[in-house]
Amino acid sequence: MSVDQRVAIVTGAARGLGAATAVRLAADGMAVAVLDLDEAATKPTVDAIADAGGRALGVGADVADATAVEAAVARVTAELGAPTVLVNNAGITRDNLLFKMTETDWDSVMGVHLRGAFLMTKTVQQHMVAAKWGRIVNLSSTSALGNRGQANYATAKAGLQGFTKTLAIELGKFGITANCIAPGFIVSDMTRATAERIGEDWESYVSARAAQIPVARAGQPEDIAHTVSFLVSEGAGFVSGQVLYVAGGPKA
Repeated sequence: MSVDQRVAIVTGAARGLGAATAVRLAADGMAVAVLDLDEAATKPTVDAIADAGGRALGVGADVADATAVEAAVARVTAELGAPTVLVNNAGITRDNLLFKMTETDWDSVMGVHLRGAFLMTKTVQQHMVAAKWGRIVNLSSTSALGNRGQANYATAKAGLQGFTKTLAIELGKFGITANCIAPGFIVSDMTRATAERIGEDWESYVSARAAQIPVARAGQPEDIAHTVSFLVSEGAGFVSGQVLYVAGGPKA
């Protein structure tokens, strides 16, 4: 199957890393399902792809809801074709110190990151197996190594790494690869919200974080999109079960 016949699903693609990834995969020639909780919010990403001459479909779905996931994948298959590329990017934060963290804070983050990736992958992998070709990329984080105030997020992101390695082992014989990207500090709505939560000026926050990165700059959503583009390419067929820290240096 040529690149221009492949269908990709990118979750959490209304903005940020997901949007940049969706736009990049469309530029690579794929038809892209832009999936997010609010379908209306996907319109800017869909329009950007369409304006550049690509094919895109906005889909609203809660990735933590099995029925919604099945319906979303069925719609993508009917309108774009069977998906053989999946980028599990959807994520939320509910940061707090452990003694302040509620069960809802914990469950919500686990639901989107871990349950969401599980449900999406379980549903989409059948199309990959049928095609004898597939690419799965899960978005982890440097927070998987531990981060103050993020017991839920760090645990979920670490869990995605183990999930990825297991997928690589189970699905490799079907021509499917599974890899994980762990971004470092990326300029995004999520990191801006973090700065607001801790009461720091955004520009100062970015400058301080960039000063600690060996390449001396903050990451951009496009940095992650370029990495995804490689991992889902034909040329990356011998790369599987890996966790790639895209963090501007060797220390995450």
